[in-house]
Amino acid sequence: MTVPETRPLIFLVEDDEGIARLLALTLQEYGFDAHWEKTGGELLKRLETTEPRLCIVDLGLPDMDGLEVVRAIRAKSRCGVLILTGRGHAVDRVMGLELGADDYVVKPFEPRELIARVRSILRRCAPEPMAAPPTGSNRVAEFAGWRFEAATNRLTSPAGEEHDLSTAEALLLLGFLERPNRIQTREQLMGERDVSPFDRSIDVRISRLRRKLEPDPQNPKLIRTVYGAGYLLAAAVNWR
Repeated sequence: MTVPETRPLIFLVEDDEGIARLLALTLQEYGFDAHWEKTGGELLKRLETTEPRLCIVDLGLPDMDGLEVVRAIRAKSRCGVLILTGRGHAVDRVMGLELGADDYVVKPFEPRELIARVRSILRRCAPEPMAAPPTGSNRVAEFAGWRFEAATNRLTSPAGEEHDLSTAEALLLLGFLERPNRIQTREQLMGERDVSPFDRSIDVRISRLRRKLEPDPQNPKLIRTVYGAGYLLAAAVNWR
């Protein structure tokens, strides 16, 4: 007997009913289980009992600012977060990424672009890769006095302080640890072939990771920028 595949659960918060219905229908047509909420409060209440794979958050909501919704989602869930915004200012999109969102789409949007970004986030945030580090499960990487447990996304500092990384942060760090002292392009780190030169989401995630790893994030020693080429992890890595 064939067991039917589970449709990835996506929560959508959008106060414009027309846009919400278009989004929900598009997501359902492409194999997702989409649930629509009209307010940020309704979405956060639903998150108390149900864990989705992804939340799509409009920044212009009637009851609270969408950036606050993103902050609240990230505080209680490790699901992916996609910002949907009609705001023209880049600062709003960058702030959303700083608060923990994985990507953004600007209105008006092409439905196929939205689906591509949803799939990209789900690939990056999928739990399966974390159970299979380079050559075995439940492995631990040690580098520059730090310790990273791939199976649990736990990062321990040289002083013994523990940090629980988000799935996106853990996958990014794992990418560096698998290829230390090698330059990696933004496309390689995002796991995609075509990344817009104006897409700064990977840079924001690297900034968040640096704030955990670096004593001085403005002058990083571990995750270095190679201008015009990409980034590299400047450390020896021992897996065990």
